[in-house]
Amino acid sequence: MAHNAVHLNRPVQPVSLNRFLTNSASFPSFLHQSELSFTRLSISNLSIKKWVLSSGSESFEQNRTGDDQFVPTHALKEQKIDLLKLLQKANSVIPHIVLFSTVLALIYPPSFTWFTTRYYAPALGFLMFAVGVNSSPNDFIEAIKKPQAIIAGYIGQFCIKPLLGFLFGTLSVSFFNLPTPLGAGIMLVSCVSGAQLSNYATFLTDPKFAPLSIVMTSISTATAVFVTPTLTFLLIGKKLPVDVMGMMSSITQIVVFPIALGLLLNRFLPRVCEAIKPFLPPLSVFVTALCVGSPLAINIKAVLSPFGIGVLVLIFGFHFLAFVLGYGFSGILFRGSEDVEALQRTISFETGMQSSLLALALANKFFQDPLVGVPPAISVVLMSLMGFGLVMLWSKKKPE
Repeated sequence: MAHNAVHLNRPVQPVSLNRFLTNSASFPSFLHQSELSFTRLSISNLSIKKWVLSSGSESFEQNRTGDDQFVPTHALKEQKIDLLKLLQKANSVIPHIVLFSTVLALIYPPSFTWFTTRYYAPALGFLMFAVGVNSSPNDFIEAIKKPQAIIAGYIGQFCIKPLLGFLFGTLSVSFFNLPTPLGAGIMLVSCVSGAQLSNYATFLTDPKFAPLSIVMTSISTATAVFVTPTLTFLLIGKKLPVDVMGMMSSITQIVVFPIALGLLLNRFLPRVCEAIKPFLPPLSVFVTALCVGSPLAINIKAVLSPFGIGVLVLIFGFHFLAFVLGYGFSGILFRGSEDVEALQRTISFETGMQSSLLALALANKFFQDPLVGVPPAISVVLMSLMGFGLVMLWSKKKPE
């Protein structure tokens, strides 16, 4: 054994690869010496093929398990994909962010007061752009082919909800003994069109039905220039000036243009679209938090007034019943449809969420008493909390 031992401090003579491969006579002896050397170095589990490749590069690296250590390219790609998935899943924290922004607005209003009403339209437009990027023209064509669902959403928006508004507005004065302007504010909330946040909520829960939700909201918003003043007069007894051009301009800025831009980007610049998609969810979460916290912070004094708790209870009941009735009557109407649950969720969002920011703007512009603006300000917060809470609940219950 001593005669055959290989000393580690003896220099190893370099071997020509061609000579090694062509000299078949020396191959067994050389192989024998190599195996002994590999045994002394504790790397006998390496194959001759690996040894030859290592010798050719004059280096090899041994990991803890005895195999060659290397970082494959696909592993780096997987790490990048994991980061993108993390960004894309930012939408799942929206309910928590909405709650956090609500608490922050109550504790420290200046954190949101800088986000004034002038930023509302661009913010909502950005959310619609995010929906457009993730949609296609065919999605909207398919949405238009569902007139029954569109009519059901319109009924929920301008029939069920105004009746609930009249009920809770009347209860606020007759049962809760609240000032009449607060009752008028509750009724005003029920008279406005659907909220763009309902489109985004539908997109998070049932992406395929987001175009349908957008069509519903767009129709209710377009007809609101006539329906809202009429309902306001019937329920409150006050005629509101109709700014047709102003409301149509708002629809174009908030809904039509951003969605069209997203669709065009998706159609003609798909690579750019894919590059920005992962970053849209976290930005959308941030924008949603601003849209919720700002109205509360700006109207904090009215919300924390002695009547705030009573209005809070009434607005909660109003939205709760709107969500439930929207879900229930659409379930009866479309009980034979294969997409009945998705339609129920979509119409529930459309019925339970409305443009409280528009109601707040109308209250501040056309009503002298500032108390009229308290219910819309509270509605923005509760509607968002309840709506995105349902997003979290329904997303978990949906089958994978």
